[in-house]
Amino acid sequence: MDNYERDPTDSKPHTAWRLRLALAGCALAVVVVVLGAFTRLADAGLGCPDWPGCYGHLTWPDEHHEIQNANAAFPHAPVQTDKTWPEMVHRYFAGALLLLVGGLTVLSWRRRGHRTFKQTHFLLGLIILQAAFGMWTVTLKLWPQVVTAHLLGGLATLSMLWLIVERLRNKGRFIPAHEFRALQKIRPLAFIAVATVVLQIVLGGWTSSNYAALACPDFPTCHGEWWPQADFAQGFNVAQQIGPNYLGGALESDARTAIHLTHRIGALIVTLLVLSLALLAWRAGSRRWAIGLAGALALQVCLGIANVVMFLPLPIAVAHNAGAALLLLGLLTFCYRIQTAQPQASSTNSERENSELHGTVLAGEL
Repeated sequence: MDNYERDPTDSKPHTAWRLRLALAGCALAVVVVVLGAFTRLADAGLGCPDWPGCYGHLTWPDEHHEIQNANAAFPHAPVQTDKTWPEMVHRYFAGALLLLVGGLTVLSWRRRGHRTFKQTHFLLGLIILQAAFGMWTVTLKLWPQVVTAHLLGGLATLSMLWLIVERLRNKGRFIPAHEFRALQKIRPLAFIAVATVVLQIVLGGWTSSNYAALACPDFPTCHGEWWPQADFAQGFNVAQQIGPNYLGGALESDARTAIHLTHRIGALIVTLLVLSLALLAWRAGSRRWAIGLAGALALQVCLGIANVVMFLPLPIAVAHNAGAALLLLGLLTFCYRIQTAQPQASSTNSERENSELHGTVLAGEL
C-alpha cells in the first residue's frame, strides 16, 4: 500500500480551494477542447466572421430581422444558424476558462513560494495567447498553421491544469524499492512517449486543418496501395499563403494523401512506443498503469480506424480528439508519478530503525 506525506507548510483551506478550482478548470478545459473539435469538424470555424462577437451580436443572430441585418453587414458570409451557435458556445466556454484561471492566479499570490506559483502565471499567459489564436483562426480564415497551433494550445492548457492539480495534491508516493528502481529505468522511454504523442497530435491537427482525414478512404491501404502517390513537399509546406479562405482545404489530393500517410505512420510509431512502455510498466509492478495506458491507446487507434472506414462521422471524429487528450494526460500523469515517486524502506530496515529508536528512548528515560 502506498503511503503519502503532505507538505506541512501548506495552508490546508487555501490549498483545498485552489485544488477545487484547478479540478473545475480541468473539467472546463475538457469541455473547451471537445467543443473546439466539434466546431472545427462541423465546419463551423467561420460560423461567425467577426470576433469576439458574432455578426455584431453578443450571442448570435437568430431572429429573422437580425439575420437580414447580419447578411447585409456581411454579404460575403451569410448567416448559417447551424454554424454560428457552435462557434459562440465554444467562445463563451473558453472565456469562462480564462476567468477561472485568472481567479486561480489571484489565489496563488497568497502563497508566492508555492511550487505552482510560476506555473499558474504561465498558464494564464498561455490562455491569453489561446484567445489570440482563436481570433486569428477567424481573421486569417482558418489558416492551417493557426488552427493547428490553436488545437495544440488547447491540449497544452488542459495538460498544465492537470499538472497543477497533481502538484496541489502534494502527495509523496512511496513504492517498494525494487519497483522504484524498475520505474526509474523506463522513465526515459516514458518521456519519449509523451514527446512522440505530442508530435502525433500536431500531425493530427495538421491533418484536420488541411481536411486530409479522408484523403485515404480505405484501411489499412490507401487508395488500394500501401504507398500511393503523394506530394510531401506541398503537404507540409508551412509557408502557405495568408489570405485565401481555407474552409474545406486548399491542397491538392496528392498533398492531402501525404499528410494522411504521415499521420498513419506516426500512429504506428506511437502504438509501438506506448505498448512497449505498458509492457515494461507491467513487468515493473505498475499493472494498473500498464492496463490504463494500453487501454487508452487501443481506444484511440480504434477511433482513428473508425474515422476512415465510416467516412468521418462527427461523433467519432470528436471522440478521436478527446481520446488524444486522454492518452496524453495518462502519459503525463505516469511520468509525473515516476518523477515524484520515492523508494519505500524495507520492512527489515524499518524494524531495525524502530528498535534503535525504542532503545534510545528507554536509555533516555533511565
